[in-house]
Amino acid sequence: MGKTIAQKIFESHIIDEPFVGTYVIRLDKVFCHEITTPIAINDLQARGLDSVFDSSKIKAVIDHVTPAKDSKTALQGKIMRDWAKRNCIKDFYDIGSNGVCHALFPEKGFVRPGQTIIMGDSHTCTHGAFGAFAAGVGTTDLEVGILKGVCAMKMPETIKIELTGTLPKGVYAKDVILFIISKLGTNGATDCVLEFTGPVVEAFDMEERMTLCNMAVEAGATSGICYPDIKTAEYLWNFIKKDDDKDSISADSTEVRYESIQSAVENWKSLWSDNDAVYKSIHTYNLSELTPLCTYGNKPDLVKPAVEMSDVKVDQVYIGSCTNGRLSDLRIAAEILKGKHIAEGVRGIVSPATTSIYKEALKEGIIDIFLDAGFCVTNPTCGACLGMSNGVLAAGEVCASTTNRNFNGRMGKGGQIHLMSPSTAAYTAIKGYIATGN
Repeated sequence: MGKTIAQKIFESHIIDEPFVGTYVIRLDKVFCHEITTPIAINDLQARGLDSVFDSSKIKAVIDHVTPAKDSKTALQGKIMRDWAKRNCIKDFYDIGSNGVCHALFPEKGFVRPGQTIIMGDSHTCTHGAFGAFAAGVGTTDLEVGILKGVCAMKMPETIKIELTGTLPKGVYAKDVILFIISKLGTNGATDCVLEFTGPVVEAFDMEERMTLCNMAVEAGATSGICYPDIKTAEYLWNFIKKDDDKDSISADSTEVRYESIQSAVENWKSLWSDNDAVYKSIHTYNLSELTPLCTYGNKPDLVKPAVEMSDVKVDQVYIGSCTNGRLSDLRIAAEILKGKHIAEGVRGIVSPATTSIYKEALKEGIIDIFLDAGFCVTNPTCGACLGMSNGVLAAGEVCASTTNRNFNGRMGKGGQIHLMSPSTAAYTAIKGYIATGN
């Protein structure tokens, strides 16, 4: 019987089965940020267990409230800094060099095909875009991961999502994942891995695949996952060549690059799901007629065509987050906003997901376009997404957002969130009500 990509990765990392059906798996990486990790750090200290299993495999960042907004968040940052210093964690990204974790860690080459990764954050599923098994975990599992480099869990079943057809102009990865969630429901993939395949996924670049996998958890999934291929290798090229220890003079030659990338892809193909792999279910969707989508209400599966929501006026437009704060997202929005201005009464906020993205957006003139259009450009942060800083809503206010959750009060008590793509968000900012270019 064949196996899925998730099964192959999971099984290759099993080191024990203490109870029938519950496995202890070896972890390749443990990611940490300042909201959930300080709780784990303090508990480990209290138990006299202030150590890490491998400082080179721990990656940490301050990204949710950055810079600190009050004494509590300042303390969270201090706990992280002191812990990273005590345990010689080299890959710790503080203010000035940081970014949203699920954008920063792939950017640094820390996510590779076939790896197992955990983090105390539900959107860790983002990293499955690289063909990794990546899952968000609770505090206890995070503590064990930090201390021992292992995690106990049941092997998840896999739901295959096959995406066919060709996306129409103005339709993006965000629209695709909103469509999928609307079909599956918020509990439709509970305790499962969503495996994304088909021509649409193959055509997506890595940033689009990350958007797709990022919101797998909104359907209840443990993780999303894509097959690692030549696009994965191209994205990781700068890290692959270091792994291969290529001579610095010849490493970027066309021949060396081609050989290294082809070699990587061939190795990764062994991870791909077998033709006779068994799935919990298979869903095939032709997306050729898909239109820009938008959420309504307070659940991510409440989705309708954005054109049907033109009666919804907005107070704020937010472009950023681990879902849609990458360079390609900023480019899409900037192309629409160039030479235009946001509607009167609308607050526009954009937060590039990492420092590197911010720098590149500056070079390309993207930041100027946002500023000229009337947007406030903030530093990289998760703050607005979960109502902590840099864009919190007041009761009764409405936000058009490129984030991943529209839960009641998510961005501020009494505020209403409508999730959408950066394209739809940009058009909405210009019009002052939910709008698209279609």
